[in-house]
Amino acid sequence: MKYKLILFLILGIDAFVLFFETSHISIASSEASLLYGDFSFLQLIVKTSLSIFGQNDFGLRFPFIVMHILSAFFIYEISKRYLNSQRNRLWLVLTFVLLPGVVSAAIMVNHAGFIIFGLLLYFYLEEKMPKIFMYILLFVYALIDVGFVYLFLGLALYALFHKKKKEFAYNIGLFVLSSYLYGFDIHGYPRGHFLDTIGVYSAIFTPIIFIYLVYTLYRRYLADKRDKLWYVASTGVLFSLFISFRQRIDFEHFAPYLIVALPLAAQTFVSSYRVRLKEHRKGYRAIFVISFILLILNTLIVFFNKELYLVLDNPKKNFAYNMHIAKELAQTLKQEGYNCVITDEKMQKRLRFYGIQQCTQNRLEKIPLHSKKQENVTIRYKNKTLYRATVTKINNK
Repeated sequence: MKYKLILFLILGIDAFVLFFETSHISIASSEASLLYGDFSFLQLIVKTSLSIFGQNDFGLRFPFIVMHILSAFFIYEISKRYLNSQRNRLWLVLTFVLLPGVVSAAIMVNHAGFIIFGLLLYFYLEEKMPKIFMYILLFVYALIDVGFVYLFLGLALYALFHKKKKEFAYNIGLFVLSSYLYGFDIHGYPRGHFLDTIGVYSAIFTPIIFIYLVYTLYRRYLADKRDKLWYVASTGVLFSLFISFRQRIDFEHFAPYLIVALPLAAQTFVSSYRVRLKEHRKGYRAIFVISFILLILNTLIVFFNKELYLVLDNPKKNFAYNMHIAKELAQTLKQEGYNCVITDEKMQKRLRFYGIQQCTQNRLEKIPLHSKKQENVTIRYKNKTLYRATVTKINNK
């Protein structure tokens, strides 16, 4: 009972912090493009939420925060197959909710949070539901998001090596179907994005956890401890590293596959720790402590990203810059009496979400921060100017 209370406390605090954070960020251009672009299942989810909660940041991000909390619960349940100790499962959940990539996926409208949820839902249900239900679920995945193609490929490889011909044929069929519906983009000449890919993965997971996750997959391969979760995680990671030699990869589609390997890494770490004498466990304890310190620091940076403007000479160097300004800019424009403007395409879509429509009467033109040109719209965070613009009335008669 005590551990269940701690679990709900972790999830409750996590949800509170994420919902609180929604009031401090604006819709990003990528999110606006998804919302106002071509139809997709994610767009349907977001528009349904907005119709219920209204056109605001809470309604925009509510589905993804809920999926994040459910994903954390699924991680806890899945880890029961790998960790006997409830305490270790709680540490795993805490690690999951603190991962920088997971935090970002929880508060941003993107494919990553949805794919994490979908993968963990599958592994959570696979031992609880009949096979026919799982086949239906996989078929639905094939229809709604191309990011699940590596799930089908991983399950096909698992079925192949375990001589399950029907499962192999079915998953290969879903792989082909999803690729046909959404396209399977592998292109270009070798351009050396491999090191960039490693760097981004390290930022998403922190370097120590990323290295240990990859080490876990490799070690379990050598030890012949390859279950279905291993095949899916390894397929996604290896495929991403392979195509990174030719092109930049879409981390929204690939990073979730390494995230679902967390229970495997936890089991490997605990097993390695326990088989050693107490005097030889210091290295493992040091790795654990350093990893959590890095996780906490990264999470604090994510949530207190506006404070970074105080130490950055160029505001655009802030990783969260593209999730700022738009909301405050829309509010300022409304206060100045402007309900519509014409500006660059990315900002136009962002302003549309906050009620500033497109028109030809008022031109919003961004001004360089160090320009001497007079502005009539200024956005500041922490008393530091981030955005300057001028609004010009245009007479079209």
